[in-house]
Amino acid sequence: MSIIATPLKWVGSKARVMDILREHLPAGDRLVEPFAGSCSVMMNTDYPEYLIADINPDLINLYQVIKEDLKEFIDTAEGLFRTANTAESYYRFRQVFNRSKENRTTSAALFLYLNRHGYRGVCRYNRAGGFNVPYGHYASPYFPLAEIHAFAEKARRAKFICAAFGETLQLIRPGDVVYCDPPYIPQTPTASFTSYHTDGFTHNDQYDLCSELSRLSERGIPVIASNSDTHHAHSLYHRFDICRFTAPRSVGVAAGESKQAGEIIAKRLPIPAARSLSKVCDGCGYEGGGHCPDCGPVMGDATYQEMVASGALDAEPF
Repeated sequence: MSIIATPLKWVGSKARVMDILREHLPAGDRLVEPFAGSCSVMMNTDYPEYLIADINPDLINLYQVIKEDLKEFIDTAEGLFRTANTAESYYRFRQVFNRSKENRTTSAALFLYLNRHGYRGVCRYNRAGGFNVPYGHYASPYFPLAEIHAFAEKARRAKFICAAFGETLQLIRPGDVVYCDPPYIPQTPTASFTSYHTDGFTHNDQYDLCSELSRLSERGIPVIASNSDTHHAHSLYHRFDICRFTAPRSVGVAAGESKQAGEIIAKRLPIPAARSLSKVCDGCGYEGGGHCPDCGPVMGDATYQEMVASGALDAEPF
């Protein structure tokens, strides 16, 4: 199946592994994603509804603006892309973006510009909340007009909220399917790309996420999570079914290192309740026979227990 691209370039995008991931996503009324990323999963699945969340307000603002103010957004963004593609322009627009975000549409257009002109689709902030990705030095950054229109069409089924994963998972309802793509556990001590907006995503955060997913699964909610193929991840998700595979890496590949990285998909799906093989009494619901001998609706006033107590069943047979 062909992959539908999204408006954003994105480190860790699931576009390259969607064929594998789709095999592990069950049907449901609504797909809930607490870590929105580039929305590749939303764009490449077909659920009736979506709840898409992220802690990054710039990301969610972009998605909301595309859904609610498409024409103005495209006009503004196209104007930015037509300006000179230089480092000077990039850093000037980055400064404007960080200084003021009062106009939501302008802010969303600037975010798209910075994403497409910045280094390799990295989305990174300093502790003060300033976007600090360097200029990417691309000859001719692509303006994703077709992808924006496709996103706007799919977004009609979606609700976008700015929230941490814990808040989002409190909104789960029966019929939902939950898919989580959090910042990954580092595969080596020197690998540290585990940012969660302006903060890091700690081992405690990984534990809290896994615990919350386990709790939801016990309520009958299908839960699926991606992570790195590490001992720590296997330990966290030891009660889940785990699928291991390799995926391409787009950043952080040093000389001599593999361009492939191990990943896992961990899932817990509801176990269907076992159906009884015994026939159920039409009168009282008691399992074991078509009509049970101790059922008032079937036996009238004289139930089996009453007949035993009265001695009515003590007579010798003919």
